[in-house]
Amino acid sequence: MRRRNLTTMQPLLSVNQLKIHFPVLGGVFKKRIGSVKAVDDVSFSIAPGETLGLVGESGCGKSTLGKAIVRLYEPNAGSIHFQGHDISHASQSSIRPLRRDMQMIFQDPSESLNARHSVRSILEEPFIIHGIGNKEERRIWVNQLLDRVGLPANSADKYSFEFSGGQRQRIGIARAIALKPKLIICDEPVSALDVSVQSQVLNLLLELQQEMGLSYLFIAHDLAVVKHISDRVAVMYLGKIVELADADAIYQKPRHAYTKALLSAIPEPKPSVKKTRILLEGDVPSPINPPAGSAFGHRINHPLYEQTIGQTFPLREIEPNHFVAADPCCLSTEDYAKVSQTV
Repeated sequence: MRRRNLTTMQPLLSVNQLKIHFPVLGGVFKKRIGSVKAVDDVSFSIAPGETLGLVGESGCGKSTLGKAIVRLYEPNAGSIHFQGHDISHASQSSIRPLRRDMQMIFQDPSESLNARHSVRSILEEPFIIHGIGNKEERRIWVNQLLDRVGLPANSADKYSFEFSGGQRQRIGIARAIALKPKLIICDEPVSALDVSVQSQVLNLLLELQQEMGLSYLFIAHDLAVVKHISDRVAVMYLGKIVELADADAIYQKPRHAYTKALLSAIPEPKPSVKKTRILLEGDVPSPINPPAGSAFGHRINHPLYEQTIGQTFPLREIEPNHFVAADPCCLSTEDYAKVSQTV
């Protein structure tokens, strides 16, 4: 497992106070009656060659955040800087040259791959869009891409529905690396695959990263999968990052109550080892009408919740490069005292 200190490097991607709110329409005239706060004031950075794991329950805003970074969604506020360029509200024409360096692998390859196009057409498309190479050169490159992701050359003349889920995801990976990008957003790339295939795809991603110097934002809900591939881990809850630290620190000494609950749900491979499971009470609050105070404190009916109404909980550095939301409902008394001193 790779663990490197990348905090001193110039970031490849920098996200600052990003907000993505979707309108909720109602009534006869479809007027705006509210907003879905899918991503609410999120900040982080990714260094060249780094993998940042982004974890959380379904509906917490992980995929929305990933799609906003590649500008499939328009941010409402905040900024996205990629390779020093502010792409937060850049036009499609101005952002197109940067797309060569920023790609995405989607969760379900059966939906992200056009079933009417052959694999060759799918893999040639990035080169055609960016005007790279001639027909013969593209044919050679497609064969090389298929070989690199472990598929035979005759796969090029088949269609995506003729392959298994793991093979389709390999095609998606081949498409993502075709233009030799610097950053790939991996949106739950193994969650739809069998466990045996998951490890193969993860190992392929690690090999490609070492060969090409790739950076990954690896989005997942399975902390066990994230542990295998990430340098740092960000934990997201209801549109906000609540803990961000080196992967070792997250797994060995989590600070936020939500992180502890997620970690307790990881199955223990040794039956003889007894593990205490933290069972979460209540339901995830609605992003349309989030609690007025601590979102997680509201969920677990914490006795300090009433005191948090109207407060915000910024990330504070509790230890070097270990950040946690300064929320009294989610930290031990000792940890909350530490972060309160840094405010």
